[in-house]
This record gives sequence, C-alpha cells and structure tokens, in this order.
Amino acid sequence: MFEQIGIWIVCSIAIYIMAVITPGIRLKSFGSAMKASLVLGFMNMTIRPVLLFLTLPINILTLGFFTVVVNAIVLRIVAGLMKSFDINGWIPAILGAIILAFVQTFLFWFFGPSAMELQTSNSGPTI
Repeated sequence: MFEQIGIWIVCSIAIYIMAVITPGIRLKSFGSAMKASLVLGFMNMTIRPVLLFLTLPINILTLGFFTVVVNAIVLRIVAGLMKSFDINGWIPAILGAIILAFVQTFLFWFFGPSAMELQTSNSGPTI
C-alpha cells in the first residue's frame, strides 16, 4: 500500500512540475496536481487503451510517435473534467505530454519503487 502512495506522490510531483514548466498549462495548487494524478491514472487505465487501439494504424505509420498525441488527448480530457486544471490548446497539451513523460521517467529513476528497493537492499553476500 505504501508503494502505491509513493507512486501517487511521485506522479503528482511530475504533474505539478509539468504545469510549472509548460506555458499554457495551469494548476491551482499541489492538491489539484494530486487530484489530477488520480484522474489521469484512471483515464490511463480506461480511455487510453481504447484510443491506442483506435489509432493503431497511424501509430504504426509514425513508428509510435502518435502516442504523444494520444497522451495529449488524455491530458486534455483530464483538464476538461477538472476545474482546477486548465490546458489552453493542443500545442501546450502535446508539450505537456512530452514534458510529463520525461519528468516522470526522471523522478521514477530516482524515487520509484525499484530505486527504493536498490537503496534498501543488502549488497553483501548471503550465507
């Protein structure tokens, strides 16, 4: 359970950093980033797989680069569902999707479950 809470906090931090870096994306507070993280996680479980399936031909033609557009669509849906999260246009949504992917990768590299596992594991031999 603590692992899921840690993942939620890391994702919330990533969304907050994305909103600070990307022009055209606004969050009201860090609490809004935490709510957006929950909604984004739900949308990534439900709507994103359907969108990826429907856009599979163009995704194959673009060698997977269209996935960024699908991620931007999901971000815009999340922003549309929340009053405290606003995205002004498609360019900020696409930039936000790219920045969010990089920031999440960076944060999970340092603070993710596997990083925590490596920090707490015993590196000595077991007898």
